[in-house]
Amino acid sequence: MKDNITVSISSVDGTKHFSFGKRSRHTFKFISYIIFLGLLVTAGIIYYLVSDAEYSKLKLLELESKSTSLSKEITSLTALKISLEQDLTDREERMQLVSDRLNDLEKVLGMDDQDSVELESRLDTAAMNSSLRVAMLTQIPSGPPVKNARTSSGYGKRQHPVLGIIKFHRGQDFAVNTGTPIYAPADGTVEVTRPSKKGSGNFLRLLHGYGFSSSYSHMSKFAVNKGDFIKKGDLIGYSGNSGLTSGPHLHYEIRFIGRALDPKPFIAWDVDNFDTIFESVRGIQWESLVGKIELRVSQQLQLSSQKAAQLTDT
Repeated sequence: MKDNITVSISSVDGTKHFSFGKRSRHTFKFISYIIFLGLLVTAGIIYYLVSDAEYSKLKLLELESKSTSLSKEITSLTALKISLEQDLTDREERMQLVSDRLNDLEKVLGMDDQDSVELESRLDTAAMNSSLRVAMLTQIPSGPPVKNARTSSGYGKRQHPVLGIIKFHRGQDFAVNTGTPIYAPADGTVEVTRPSKKGSGNFLRLLHGYGFSSSYSHMSKFAVNKGDFIKKGDLIGYSGNSGLTSGPHLHYEIRFIGRALDPKPFIAWDVDNFDTIFESVRGIQWESLVGKIELRVSQQLQLSSQKAAQLTDT
């Protein structure tokens, strides 16, 4: 038959013949296609699995890298957290220290209990009060002009030690030896340096702020000149025995707009007894003066805060 295919297989046992018809050939071809297609699908699956395995391996390496990076970041953040917690603790301790010191300052300033007030407001109030006191104690005579000196004669009526008559003594005398240093009791300007052998002898007068002045008589010599600007505590001269005196001493006067005041309250005036001057020295509009100085101090503090803020921004 023409459409048959005969396959002969020879062996020692003889030759065998296999005959395949048309249907058998189609069946064989179909099976061959199925096998070939199966091989292609299997190859595709193997390729996909290999590619997916490689991709999974790369993803795993990437995840391991991210995990390592995250671990380092977590370690860094943990260290930062510990540092911030320590910094916060330090700040809280410093705030408590500031609060404690502020309490002490408020007690010195004679302020009422401020514990219920916010710290910032308390600081502002304390800064205002302390700046006000510094301003007044710096620009208005306060403290003695000579150190560790005994008062030999006070302010008021007395018998003149040389003339022997009752006369109003407009200052305070300090029993000091010739050559004792004299220091300015406040900022000011040297208005007069007058050498003389009569009356007040070698005489010096300082002009201070807000209408106050101070003068020094019977000096041995001057350490400043007329027109010099003086700061509180500066050396201005030396005590002596010039003029009409019964012995070496310093005659010290304080005046307000030319009117003599008792120097004793001003000599005792300091931060610890700041408010006493307002009661002991009459005839001065202290309330108005304090108000003006408070306004000036407030403006200065605001200016300082603005400068500090600008420096911080810079």
